[in-house]
Amino acid sequence: MGDKKGIFFVLIGAGSFGFTPVFAKLGFSNGYTLGQINIVQMLISLVLLWGIVIAKRSSFRGLNKKNIKQIMITGSFVGLTSIFYYGSMIYLPASLAIILLFQFVWIGILFEWILSKVTPSLVTLLAMALILIGVFFASNILNGSLEKLPAMGFVFGILAAFTYAGFINFSGKVAIEVDPWVRSSLMVTGSTVLVILIFIKDIPSIPVTDGSLWIVTAGVALFGSVMPPLFFALGAHLISGGLVNILSSFELPVAIISASIILSESITLVQWLGTFLIIVAIILNELGSMRLYHRKHSASD
Repeated sequence: MGDKKGIFFVLIGAGSFGFTPVFAKLGFSNGYTLGQINIVQMLISLVLLWGIVIAKRSSFRGLNKKNIKQIMITGSFVGLTSIFYYGSMIYLPASLAIILLFQFVWIGILFEWILSKVTPSLVTLLAMALILIGVFFASNILNGSLEKLPAMGFVFGILAAFTYAGFINFSGKVAIEVDPWVRSSLMVTGSTVLVILIFIKDIPSIPVTDGSLWIVTAGVALFGSVMPPLFFALGAHLISGGLVNILSSFELPVAIISASIILSESITLVQWLGTFLIIVAIILNELGSMRLYHRKHSASD
């Protein structure tokens, strides 16, 4: 029963994150700037997450001056990811922006190889190759549509993948003994500080009485910063880490389907093939890693 609950909660968490491009695109179509959307979204996320911490009476055990700084610096990667990810959507279709973000998978493997000296296995290298092939198809390059899209969108998209991979790499190593809700709230605090510093000139232009802005940014905050950590916290501990990573790939088809239905973006069969290859690559890599882990532990026993 625990496994089913865990799978259900993780799928909701991953799927909810897939709706953030819809709200970001709606925000840009309403004329809001990248700075306005990011600042208000972060402030809403900050209030919601700290509200949950206070309501739950979460423990602050394990916190000190050093790891508070480390957590907030790690959280700043979330702010950078938000800036680059939503920035790419100014220039690109949401479906392509999410595909570029998903390059964090092979970039994360590269980070682990360089920073932790963990040589990727043959299965991992195969997964990386599949992801790159998937991107080739998913980006619709065969139809020559990329030539019409600004290069800045691709730069932002890849930068989002690098910063997200950096967040994943460091978040699993910093103050892991601290309550996850407190950690998440401190990370969002770090993100908020960074976003405000970068877009400080946008603050006077924020239309605080515009209800549409608050609805759009509340959607981004809820589906991007509150629901994913909430449901991952509820379900991730009930299943294996490898299965969590596999189920997390559910975000990709949800984002593309929502972009197709809600934003009326055209998705070709070739693009779906590319998306399918990316998901297969993620599953292949995680299953390979799980198998290698069990083999090593069986040998040591």
